[in-house]
Amino acid sequence: MSFRSSPLAMPCKEDFLSGFLVFLIALPLCMGISMACSVPPVAGIITAIIGGIVASFLGSSRLTIKGPAAGLIVIILDCVQELGMGDTALGYKRLLAVAVVAGAIQIVFALLRLGAVGELMPPSVVHGMLAAIGVTIIAKQIHLLFGVTPSSHSPLSLLAEIPNSVHHLNPEVFMIGGLALALLILLPRFNLPVVRRIPGPLLVIFCAVPMAIFFDFEHPHQFRLLGEIYSIGPNYLVTLPSSLLSAITFPDFSEIYSFASLKFVIMLSLVGSIESLLTVSAVDSLDPEKKTSDLNKDLFALGIGNFLAALLGGLPMISEIVRSKANIDNGAKSIWANVIHGVFLLIFVSFFPGLLHMIPLTVLSAMLIYIGFRLASPREFFHTYHMGRDQLAIFVTTFVATLASDLLVGVGVGLILKIVLHQLRGTPLKQLFSTPIKISYDAPHRILYVEGACIFTNYLTVKRAIEAHLNDGNGQALEVNFRRTPLVDLTVQTKLRALQRQVGESRLMISGLEEHKANSSFAHATKVLKV
Repeated sequence: MSFRSSPLAMPCKEDFLSGFLVFLIALPLCMGISMACSVPPVAGIITAIIGGIVASFLGSSRLTIKGPAAGLIVIILDCVQELGMGDTALGYKRLLAVAVVAGAIQIVFALLRLGAVGELMPPSVVHGMLAAIGVTIIAKQIHLLFGVTPSSHSPLSLLAEIPNSVHHLNPEVFMIGGLALALLILLPRFNLPVVRRIPGPLLVIFCAVPMAIFFDFEHPHQFRLLGEIYSIGPNYLVTLPSSLLSAITFPDFSEIYSFASLKFVIMLSLVGSIESLLTVSAVDSLDPEKKTSDLNKDLFALGIGNFLAALLGGLPMISEIVRSKANIDNGAKSIWANVIHGVFLLIFVSFFPGLLHMIPLTVLSAMLIYIGFRLASPREFFHTYHMGRDQLAIFVTTFVATLASDLLVGVGVGLILKIVLHQLRGTPLKQLFSTPIKISYDAPHRILYVEGACIFTNYLTVKRAIEAHLNDGNGQALEVNFRRTPLVDLTVQTKLRALQRQVGESRLMISGLEEHKANSSFAHATKVLKV
């Protein structure tokens, strides 16, 4: 199996500009994500450097930015805490060992051509998982925004501890963090071109660093306010090693065969792969040129990137949607934008670590809280309800189960509920992973009749049949007819419409859905054949 990249053109000015702007966004976010994972801030930067300079040349998604992402914070933090048993430095080294093995598994996934599995994930399960991640990030970071170290660890306990942190907040720390959060929320509301051209994280840092200097965060001291005494010092600032070489940390494989390590290997390899593949698909849909990516090739690049990053002390990476969208919005044309963003990170951390030390930690917390709120926005709940009550039930179940346990359990519970709902609608067990298909050659174009339930678990059966007929070289259009299909779920309709946009409506037609009753007014809502 070959994963060779096609010849590359030289970078254009748009790639240089976008790479630099994405670097400005990535720098504070990489450190913030590292801090949220209880690992050194430089760990996330190492990952972004490797994701940009190495993984870019191996993948096929030309506009996707790879690096550390908020979506994996919960797994990584739990891994560090559980494997370190109270020693975060040891937990960090054992996390690296887990990530090395997870990266190797992702390479195997790619060689087995399992990249398409990412297409099977129902949107309601994915959004429920992401919303739970958002709430967890907020629950963990809001205390640090106040300058308080919480005593709880679970998301629900951390949320319950918020009033206590508000009561004991450090005024100077919160003044900087609160301003940073307010700017991040309010800046997108301004329609001024000048404001829109400045990355929000960069503007926040430009405001926060002078405030930290004014409050003298660099030197330990105390101040009194309203009869209370508060402490300030360099522990509220970012700490980086003096050189990038001294930041390299090697994995500790001493516990790699333990049940806990194997559990996190599975979680990182599966959740990381799925999140990354979903992001690549989303970025493809935003690509102005509508180019599609080879998911197996991109999964291979992800595995190599994770393997190398973990060997050198970096966090697990995925394809990241926020930076990828910024890359597209800034006019990137090729993978060189990602490479250039990685080069800028390498230069800045190698030669200017002192400047990064002046960034207050509370600012990074504000950025993460803003990301968490976007993941868990109330609009996600309303949007899912609009897709159908069944989708809302799956979304909420995944959301609650993830908050109460962990990501793997939450996603598993959500998937099981979706399968149960399909069973209650009459889907036979034998059609869970394969559905009957018939092909008609009598019409001017070929017609593919789906004669069994068409749901997320058997979608690949239908997709392979479609691709086989579209790629056989006869040039005939194909009609996918659901007139005889008892059930067509939302995931299948969403994926088929995306495939239709890729190949063109003249080559791939979808019919027969007018014979069904929709579960809601949403265009792609689950549809059941009228009796």
